[in-house]
Amino acid sequence: MTQSWNPDPDSGVTIARVMAGGLPFEVACAGSGDHLALCLHGFPELHYSWRHQIPLLADLGYRVWAPNLRGYGASYRPSQVADYRLGELLGDVAALYDASGATRLTLIAHDWGGALAWYFAIRRLRPVERLVVMNLPHPACLAAALRHWPQRRRSWYMAMFQLPWLPERGLLRNNAAALRGIFRSMAVDKSRFPDAVLDVYARAAAEPGALTAMINWYRAAFRHRAEMDSGTGRVDVPVLQVWGEADTALGLETLDGTDRYVPDLTRHRLPGVSHWVQQEAPEAVNAILLSWLPRGDQAR
Repeated sequence: MTQSWNPDPDSGVTIARVMAGGLPFEVACAGSGDHLALCLHGFPELHYSWRHQIPLLADLGYRVWAPNLRGYGASYRPSQVADYRLGELLGDVAALYDASGATRLTLIAHDWGGALAWYFAIRRLRPVERLVVMNLPHPACLAAALRHWPQRRRSWYMAMFQLPWLPERGLLRNNAAALRGIFRSMAVDKSRFPDAVLDVYARAAAEPGALTAMINWYRAAFRHRAEMDSGTGRVDVPVLQVWGEADTALGLETLDGTDRYVPDLTRHRLPGVSHWVQQEAPEAVNAILLSWLPRGDQAR
């Protein structure tokens, strides 16, 4: 497996191979200190999706790790669907934090990474100081929305992903035209997704077994639905929810009721911004992070 991102040497970002829970992960790293900002990407992304935020977080005094999650890039890539159950994915997040040696944790997450962040905080797998989730609703709110036709229609691809091999073949044919289209067709500001950016994602997904691993997250969620129970759903830490309003995969109704589960909730909605919020509107997202996050190196 080849390295999926070669950061600019002036960015302060390096790519490291980190052993966490006895498994290898490809991690984009920056900054230093005892407070870890762990950035969790979504589908079909990579740690590369945080390229605009990593330097900012390092400047704010955080040690920043943005891993390629299980199945992505040069990280651990098991072959069985069951290896992508929620419990396994959450175990990776805990193991990455433990491997960092940090004693403080802030989670910053998007899409599938956002789902992991919500469940990680709900289940209190490790102490979390703050939670930032971008364009992924609280699990209980998403479950409620999926009981109605509008969100079911938007989520049609999840059912399609249950088919064997066919989704992979369709997404990768013609130089991964369909996979590239996931980004560019959904984006409002398509200039944020030039060929050079899409090439990074396409090359990584075309590695042997990579796209199957990525889609297996959806297959495992469907086959092991009982693990997706959010329990009380309560999150007792400050939460920042950043939402691109032009998200065609997740409707605004999925935000309804979040405050029932999150007593300390701050929400910023960005009109005219798609699901790919931190890549499409990095200036706005970074300004929000800068205004909401305390310095990582300040005392509690």
